[in-house]
Parts: sequence; structure tokens; C-alpha cells
Amino acid sequence: MGNLRIPFLLFATLILLSSSISFVLCISQFQTSHQNHCLDDQRSALVELQLGLYHSHNFTNFSSKAELWDHLTTDCCTWKGVTCDGLGHVIGLDVSYRNLSGSFQSIFNLHHLQKLNLAGNNFFNNSLFPSLFERLANLTHLNLSASCFHGQIPLGFSYLTRLVSLDLSFQDMCYWRYYLYESGYYDFPALKLEKPNLETMIKNMSSLTELYLDRVNISTQSSDWCETISLSLPKLRVLSLSRCGLTEIFLSPKMQRLDISDNFVLGGVLPEFPINNSSLQVLSLFGTNFSGKLPESIGNLKLLTSLAISSRQFSGPIPSSIANLSNLVVLFLDSNNFSGQIPPFHRSGVPNLSFLSLCGNSLSGSIPSIFTLPSLRGLDLSGNQLDGEIDEFTNSSSSLIQYVYLSENHLRGSIPDSIFHLPMLEELDIGYNSFDSMKLDLFFQINNLRWLELSNISLLIGSDNNKSLILPQLEGLSLRSCNLTEFPEFIKAQDKLADLDLSNNQIHGFVPNWLWKLPTLSDLSLSFNAIDFPKQIPFGDANSSFPMLQRLDLRSCNIKAAQLRILRVSDNRLEGKLPTSLANCTKLMVLDVGNNTMYDSFPFWLGKLPALEVLVLWENRFYGEIEHLVEHGNVFPALDVLDIASNNFSGEVVSLDFLQATQLRTLKIGGNKFQGKLPTSFANCTKLEVLDLGNNMVHDTFPYWLEKVPSLKVLILRGNRFYGTIESSGISENVFPMLRILDIASNNFSGVLPIQFFQSLRGMMQITDGSRSKPDYIGEDYYQDSVTIVNKGFEILYEKILTILAGLDISNNNFHGPIPEEVKYLKSLKMLNFSHNSFYGPVPALEDLTELESLDLSSNNLSGKIPAQLTSLTFLAALNLSYNQLEGSIPQSNQFNTFTNDSYQGNPRLCGPPLTRRCNEVSVPTPPPTREDVESWGDGISVWKIGLIGYASGLVIGLSVGFTVLNEFGNRWLDNFTRNKKRRRRRSR
Repeated sequence: MGNLRIPFLLFATLILLSSSISFVLCISQFQTSHQNHCLDDQRSALVELQLGLYHSHNFTNFSSKAELWDHLTTDCCTWKGVTCDGLGHVIGLDVSYRNLSGSFQSIFNLHHLQKLNLAGNNFFNNSLFPSLFERLANLTHLNLSASCFHGQIPLGFSYLTRLVSLDLSFQDMCYWRYYLYESGYYDFPALKLEKPNLETMIKNMSSLTELYLDRVNISTQSSDWCETISLSLPKLRVLSLSRCGLTEIFLSPKMQRLDISDNFVLGGVLPEFPINNSSLQVLSLFGTNFSGKLPESIGNLKLLTSLAISSRQFSGPIPSSIANLSNLVVLFLDSNNFSGQIPPFHRSGVPNLSFLSLCGNSLSGSIPSIFTLPSLRGLDLSGNQLDGEIDEFTNSSSSLIQYVYLSENHLRGSIPDSIFHLPMLEELDIGYNSFDSMKLDLFFQINNLRWLELSNISLLIGSDNNKSLILPQLEGLSLRSCNLTEFPEFIKAQDKLADLDLSNNQIHGFVPNWLWKLPTLSDLSLSFNAIDFPKQIPFGDANSSFPMLQRLDLRSCNIKAAQLRILRVSDNRLEGKLPTSLANCTKLMVLDVGNNTMYDSFPFWLGKLPALEVLVLWENRFYGEIEHLVEHGNVFPALDVLDIASNNFSGEVVSLDFLQATQLRTLKIGGNKFQGKLPTSFANCTKLEVLDLGNNMVHDTFPYWLEKVPSLKVLILRGNRFYGTIESSGISENVFPMLRILDIASNNFSGVLPIQFFQSLRGMMQITDGSRSKPDYIGEDYYQDSVTIVNKGFEILYEKILTILAGLDISNNNFHGPIPEEVKYLKSLKMLNFSHNSFYGPVPALEDLTELESLDLSSNNLSGKIPAQLTSLTFLAALNLSYNQLEGSIPQSNQFNTFTNDSYQGNPRLCGPPLTRRCNEVSVPTPPPTREDVESWGDGISVWKIGLIGYASGLVIGLSVGFTVLNEFGNRWLDNFTRNKKRRRRRSR
């Protein structure tokens, strides 16, 4: 009988298991067919989220409301990025990489959320809501990376005990995006872990397997982070802490991925790696200070797929064992001092190797047959001491190679024909070697070629100047030092060309007209040639002359420019002094050398140019006092725009009285060291539209006499030493009739604001029509004015001033008294800042300011309730009422639902959302049971079902995770591979 029990029990167990599975499947099918739609409170939270967000492709465009979802009346469980459970609760939300800004506070009402992804947005004006994250206690996956958050990581994160994956990395990535779009930079504080510190945040996250804190400041705990993480996170498999100020390192046997790159102080010698005692798949030591030799035992890391060691400190030979890591996909050993020969990678020990970078070392000998590696996509051997010839290889037609960089070696002979038959080759850099002369038409066969670097190779082009040659559409072409005597005409057909270097040749004659019309050219170097320009140089034609040009290098050319009328070389890398030969350009009308690093005194000799209308020296290193040029007879007779802002000029402002009053339209001298009083001669400048004196040391009273300037639209006095009151006496109704922007912030003005002053600002009272198909800007076609003003809490450079832009900033002064109600008449205002004064009384009802986007009344003594009428300002994107004496409940409607705690802090008697302080602390009676409560058993079955499915799918995911990791990091290293190479190209110039 005992022997019969075992098969019987086994049979019974199988029957029971089969029945259980069938039961679960039936329940699953039942719930699928009777799945509840999105619950009302869940839909409301998502709708509120959409109302609080804007599309923000950069820091200046907040005009377009976010439209995450089109049909808000449909089942929200079907909306893009939204995942629901069987009861209609939102458990997943993904709005990543949508260029969003604004408030996402309503997300904290989605208490069932398990996965939240806000990565890749622009929440640059947001802290991380210090007291709200604890509401999302069910979160298992949280991704807030690259979204511009800043400040202290809140304590609420420590309550997210179910987290499996947490990513707070790369908050500065959004600033890089803005730099690319607008050529500006904002140095905002990064995320930091101080109070709470790292230990407090993670001590209860025992389920965490992935932690990404790249560029989060944990420097206060940089020495003991190893112990903190190893004790608190036993399940951790992925750890990424690049640029965190680390000084120590640890490696758990269970760790699969470790990224501690760009910790510049972190150093020492790598330990020996034991045999079969590591799960490590990815190791990144970029930008660290490790030194010594790379141990031969690195070959014991059999699971390694990616190894990046670029510290400039490693030396000795590259271990041959590294060529036997059969799972290796990415190997970056560049920028070190490795010597000896390249390991025998070609002997099939690394069949999966896709990216190999050994550049910037001291490797010698010939190149082995690396080209035969079956998975190779990118190869960088540049900047070594390799010599000899490159052998032909047999598998070129089936090769996956996309990038080959062999420059700056001692290679010689002919280029193997195999390279010209690589079907996927996109970038080829073989310059600065000793190759034989070659024909340019050899490269015609590479159909996918985008970047070609042939510098220092003698090219054979042909007697017809290659007019019939048809190269692939290139994005970059460098023919530096190639013995060219003419402009190669095949370039004329390169419609995608962005980077062109023809420097250091023997090209002579005029620059051809077709070169000016290349539609995408952004970087052009023609230096060290004998070129000149035709009389009709097309710089003034914005439709045909380098529409995308950012860098132009014309050093050591034989340019004669007597006919030159317009010269714009702004936003380049120009250094030194202005060439005095420009004094011979008697027809020159526009000279713009702004945003360079030129170092010179004021070019008074330009005052002799009879036709000069626009002189822009902005953002350079010009210095010294400006002489009284009238004494020299240099009076700039035609000048109507002078922009010398952001330099180191000094002296008395009165030294600028040489300017012709009847001509001057724009004067910008902000960001220098001018002092003294304003010359009253400015009142005679009847055409003056823009006067920017900001951030100097001018010591004067308010310039009432500027009321005589009828066209003045922008007046910037901020950051000086102006003092006194703005009295009503002497102020007529025609004060500043056209003024649109007035900034007198950060001075020593005092007293009560006169009512008559606001009544006279008629230029701010009328709403300008913004419905035109083409926007209007202040300025002329040859020069459009720019201005830097504070908007939404940040100094923003408006490179063009829309005529519909209106702003008033009187912050950081000593004004007192009530805020005049007459402010409400300035209906066109988009920015209003009265902060950091001593105003008292109620907040005025400003519901008539329907265009207002930013309102800052913070740090005053305002009292009373917040006017409910302010909720009608539907364009209001930034509100700051903090640090006053306000009281009562915060209005809850429209835009007010999007503002965070920061807008109201420092008002101890304010209550209601978003503050945690409730207005009426009353007990809420327990409601009667609902149908949802009665049927709550379905939620339990749903959890059981999800758990079972998760267990089953885990096996599939586990089998595929290796491929996913390799694919993910393959793409990442591909981006780094090409990006780093292009940076080195630019540095070498």
C-alpha cells in the first residue's frame, strides 16, 4: 500500500494543479470580458495632469498647452501611456520624452500607481514635492531621469519600499538639449542627497534591483556609500553612480552592471578578478583615476559584455586574455597609455564584439585582421603609433562595419580595396597617415558614406575639377592639407553637408557663389588659402548665405574687402583684436562680432567709417574706458545700433555722448562697469527704441527726462545704483507712451509707487494683435534686438523681442505701501514681478491681465486672502506668493490646480491643496459599502492572477534579458562612439 501512495499523491497533485490553473484562467477570461472602465477619480486626475502641463521644447516657449490625450471623455485606460488593472485603477503611466513642463502634482492622486515614467521632460522649475511621494506607496518602477529636477531629494522617497527600479539620473541632460537649441547655458543646481542622505533614502528599499543616481550629489556620503548600499540593498544587480563625487568602490559578486564613470577622484589599482566568482556584465570606469596595469585576470569575467576603461592612467600591454571574453560586445580602452601590440581579437575569441576603441594610446605594430570580426560595427584605432600597410580582408561584402577611424598613425601604402566595398560604412577617417596618393573617385562605391576625413592625403581629382563626380550625400568632409588648388565642384551637390574643412591648401581666387548657398552648412574652415570674396558678397541675404552657419574660419587668407557692406562673424571662436584693416571698408554698414572671445580696447578708429550703421561687440572681452570721441572727430555719423553689452568697459556713462541723437535706435551697454550719471543728451534720441543699461554701477535718480523719447519700447535699468522715489510730480500723461518692457529691479528705489505712473504706461495697456501669420519683432531686418529679462524665476535671453511681449519688473528694491490697483490697467503684461520689496495690504485682483504668464509677489508683507479672481488667468504658468502674510484657503480652479508648494510657502495661515495643511480638520464619516467594496474579492483574484502571470513571464524575460542588455548598451555605445570622435575632431582644429 505504501508504494501505491506515491503515484496516487502525484496524480492527485496534478489534478489539483490542473484545476487551479483552469480556475485562474477562467477568472482571467471573466475579468477580461467584464473589465471595469477607468474610474472617474482616475480620469479626473489624468485630465488635471494634462491641464497643468505645457509643451516646452526650450526654456522660452510655454505657449502651447500639452495635449497628451485627445478624447478626454473616452475610457482613460485606453489612452496612450496609461495602464489599468482589472478594476479601472491606473497602475502605469508613461509620459516620457514629451518635452513637458509645468505641474504634475495630480499624479499623486493615483494611489494605485506601480510604474511611473516622467523621463526626458523639462520640469526645470520644479522641486520634487517634499511631502507627496509617500502617497505612491505601491510604486515598483520610478523613472524621473533627464527631466531637469533640482534640489534635495525628498524624504517621501524613503517610503517607497516596494521599489524594484529607481532612476533619478542625468537631470542636466535637459540643459544640454537647451544648449543645442538656443546656444545658451543655465547652471541650475542638481539633485542632491543631504537631508535625507543616501542611507536614509534606501534603507527600507530591500527589493531594489536597479539604482541609477548618475550626477546626483551624494558627496556628503561619498566615503561610506559602499557599506550603505551593500547592507541595505541585498538584491541590487544594477548600480549607476557616474559623476557623484565618489572616492571608494566595491564590487558585489552578484552585481551585473556597475557604472562609476566620471568620478575623477576615484582611483587606485584594479584588484585581481577571481575565477567564476562574478556575475558582472557591464563595467564602466570612464573618467576615473585608476592606474597601473590592467590585470590578466580580467579574462575571468566570462559574462562581461561591456568594458569601458578610459582614465589616462593605465599603462603596459593590453592583456591577451581580454581577446577570449566570448560575450564581449563593447570594449573601450581609449585615452590611456597602453603600449605594445593589439591583442589577437581576430582569432574568433570575441565573436560578439561590435565596438572596439583603442584610440589615444601608444600601441605599435601593424593592424591585425580585426576587420574580419563577424559582429564588428565600429573600430577606432586613431591616435596611436601603428605602422605598416593594411591587409585586404575577405568578408567585406557581408561586413557590418559602419565606422572606421584610423587617423593620426604611421600607416602607409595603399588603402585596401576591401574598405571601399564595406556595404554599411558611414564614417571613414584615415587622415594624417602616410598613405600613397589616391583618386577621389575610389570613394564613390561607398553608398552609405556620411562622413569622410582625408586630411594630409594627396588627392588625385582630375583635370576637369571633378565636375562629373557624384559622391554620396555627406554630412562631414575634411580635405585639409590635400594639395587642392581649386574649390572641388562636386561639393556643390552636397545638400546635407554640415561640416566642411578645406583649410591649409593652395586654393586661390574668389569663393564661388554656390558655396554660400549650401543649405545645411554649419561649420566651414577656409583658413590658410589664398582666397578672396567677390564684390557682391551675399552675407546680407538670409535666404542664400549660409542659413545654418555657426562657425567660419578665415584665418590667414588673402581677403580684400573694400566693397564689403555686411560682416557678421558672431557666435564663433574668434580671439585677439579686431583687424584694423576694417578701417578701409568704407562701405561697411553692419559689423557684428558678438559672442566671441576678442580682447581689445574700444575700436575708436571705426568712427571714421561713414556708412557704419550697426556695431555689435556684445559678449566679448573688450575693456577700458571709451574716450570722448568727439575730440578726435570720430562721431559715427550713421550709427543707429550700438551693442557693447557683456564686456569689461568702464568709465563714465557720459563718455557715450558722442552718439548721434537723431540716428540712435538701440543702445545696449549692460553688463559692464560704467558708472556716474546718465547723460541727459539721451533725451534727444527721438528714434531710440531699446535702452539697456542693466548691471553696471550707474548712480542716479530715476530718469524722468526719458519721457521725451516717444519711441522707447524697452528700458532696462536693473542691477545698478539708482536711488530715490518715483514721484508723481512732474509726470505727465505722456510718460513712456510706447514702453513695453520696464525693468528697474535690484536698485535702491524707495517710497510709494505713484498711481499716475501706472496710468501713463499706455504702451502696456493695449493688447497687441498676436494673430498675424508672421510674428513682428522689435528692430529692423539687418538687426533685431535682444533682451535678457527674468521670466518664471529665471533669467532668459530673448534673442528676438516680439512686439507682443510686455513685462514690468520692480523687484529687489525698497518700495512700500499697497500695490496700486491701477496695475490692472496694464492689460498686455505677460510678466509682473513686485517681489522682495515691502508692499503691504491685499493682493490686488488682477483678473483683467488676461495675458499674464508669470506673477511674482513674493517676499513682501501682503495680507488677506488670495483673490479668487486670479483663477481666471488661464495663461498663468508661474505664480509665486511665498513669504507674505496671506491667509485662508488657496483657490482651486484652472491654473491654480497646477501650482506647487513652492508658490505658497512662508505663509503660515494659508491652507488647502497643494499644502498639506487642511483648512478644516473634521472627521469624515465612514461611507456605506459600495459595489466596489462588495466585489473587492475580484481585486484579490486580480492580484493572484497578475502574480501567476508575472511568475510565468519571468522565465521568458529571464531568457531574453541578455539580448536586451546587449542591444541597449550596443546602441548607447554607438552614440558615444561617434559623439566622442566628433568632439576630438573639433578639439584638434
